Amino acid sequence: MSPHLAMPQRDHVRLDWHTPDRVLERVRPVAWTCGCRATVYELFQGGGQGFIRRTLQLDDGHQVDESHRWSIAKARATWTALLSGKAR
Repeated sequence: MSPHLAMPQRDHVRLDWHTPDRVLERVRPVAWTCGCRATVYELFQGGGQGFIRRTLQLDDGHQVDESHRWSIAKARATWTALLSGKAR
């Protein structure tokens, strides 16, 4: 079973989300949250970079947004913060 996000902490960091503007070759999801919620998050990495994809599952389709690209270490740290409610 995949993890669920913790409730956002009062002092959580707001992540900047944007519409995906380019496709990186050789990226792959390495972690994801449970698909039972309306919003699913995935941690992607490839080419020395990582990012988080947020997919909002709507009745009439999906809305996909992505974070900035970071080093893999920074992306993993942000993923951990997201799961623990320290980022959103």
